[in-house]
Amino acid sequence: MLLKKLRPLALRIFQSAAPRLSFMVAAFIIASAASVSATAAPIALPALPEPVSNNAVASVTIEDTQYVFSFMGLGKGKTHKDVHNRAWQLPIDSKDKPLQWQDLPPVPSSLALKGRLASVAVGVNDSVYIFGGYTVDEEHNEISTPDVYKYAPVTGKYTLLTPMPVPVDDATALVYQDRYVYLISGWHNDGNVNLVQVYDTQAGQWQQASPFLGSPVFGQAGGIVNSTMVICDGVSVTPHSDKRRSFAPETACFKGDIDKENPFKIDWRTLDHPTGTARYRMAAAGNKATNKIYFVGGSTNPYNYNGIGYNGEPSTADDAIWIFDIAEETWVILKTDAEVPTMDHRGLINVNGSWSTIGGMLGAQLVTSKVTSHFSTPAEVYCPSKSQASSDVSKQASDGQADEVVKTATNSKCQHRNDINDINGEK
Repeated sequence: MLLKKLRPLALRIFQSAAPRLSFMVAAFIIASAASVSATAAPIALPALPEPVSNNAVASVTIEDTQYVFSFMGLGKGKTHKDVHNRAWQLPIDSKDKPLQWQDLPPVPSSLALKGRLASVAVGVNDSVYIFGGYTVDEEHNEISTPDVYKYAPVTGKYTLLTPMPVPVDDATALVYQDRYVYLISGWHNDGNVNLVQVYDTQAGQWQQASPFLGSPVFGQAGGIVNSTMVICDGVSVTPHSDKRRSFAPETACFKGDIDKENPFKIDWRTLDHPTGTARYRMAAAGNKATNKIYFVGGSTNPYNYNGIGYNGEPSTADDAIWIFDIAEETWVILKTDAEVPTMDHRGLINVNGSWSTIGGMLGAQLVTSKVTSHFSTPAEVYCPSKSQASSDVSKQASDGQADEVVKTATNSKCQHRNDINDINGEK
C-alpha cells in the first residue's frame, strides 16, 4: 500500500511457513517498491464544533452525499461533568460549498445520566446504529448501558431498538453483509466478557455468535473486509489475592472468519502481533478495495477516561499505523501523516480515500476538535519491469534481510482503487 507522503518505517513479515516462503513474499514486496501511485484528492474536513474524545463515530452515504457523525463522548475538562450526549453530522457532497458540522439532537438514554463514554457506532445502509457505552457519576461509579439506537439522517430521528442482551462498552463493532453488526468482547459493569453479540438490523433481533477466543478485553480495535475480521489488543483484567483487580495491556491479535452459510459461526485463529507491544483505543477499519485492515494511533499505556494511565503515568499517543494484508497475512508498519499522533478513538473514517480520526486526544491528554487525516489510499499502482524486480530481489537476498524490508506498495495485481463508496479501580 502507498501512503500519501510515503514515510514507511518497516515491514515485518510474520509467517509460520519455511524461510523460503518469507523470501518469496519479500521478493514480491521489493518488486512493488519501485512503484508510483496517484492518490485521490484529499478533502480538508473542518474541526468539530468543540473538542471531544472517546466519541462514537460513523459514516453513511445517501444519494451521493457522505455523512460523517460524532456521537457523545468526553469534553476538554476530562471529568465526569464533561461526559455528554451531544452529536453532530458533517455532510460531504459534490457541491462546491464550505463543509460545516451540523448540530443533531442529543442521543437519548434509558439511564438517569445521559452522557456516555465508550459507545460504538456503525453505518449500515442509510442509518447509523449506536451501541452501549457507560455513564460516570461524581463518585466514579460506572454503569454499562444496554441502549441501542438507530439514527436516520433523512428524518433526523433516533429510534430505540431491542437492547443488548449483555450491555457492553469499549467493545468493537463490525458490520457484515450490510446487515449484521458484531459486538466483540468489551466491558460489562464489573469485568470483560468474551461474547460476540450479533444484531440483525433487518430482523431487529440479537443472537450470540461463536465467542471471542482471546482473553476478554476492553478498548481493543478491529476491522472487517468481506467475511474476515481482525481484532487486536485492548486491556485485560488481572485478579489478585491481596488487593483489588488491576488492568494490563493485552498484546494479542486474532483473525475471525465468518462462515458464509452461518453468520453466527466464526472460526477464530491467532495472528502474530505486528510489534509485540499492545495499544489501547486505536482507530481501525477495513478496506475492501485494498483487502487490508488498518490500525491507527492509540496508546501503549492503558488509561482511565481522563488520559492518565492505570499505572499513574500520563499516557501518550502512538504515531504508528499497522496494516494487515488479508491475502498475504502480513503486517506493514508505517507512520501517520498527521503532525501529531492521536489516541482515545472509537473508529476510523474514510473520506475520498483519506483515512481520518474525529476528535480524540493529542499529547498531554489534550482533547481535540480536529479531524485528523492519517494516510491516504492510492488510486493506482504501476509495476516495475520483471528484470528490475529480479535485480532488486537478488540484492536484497545477498544482504540477508528478506524478512524485514521497506514497503511502499502491495497488491498481487499491482493495482489499487479508492474505496470511496485503576488507580482508584475505575475503568
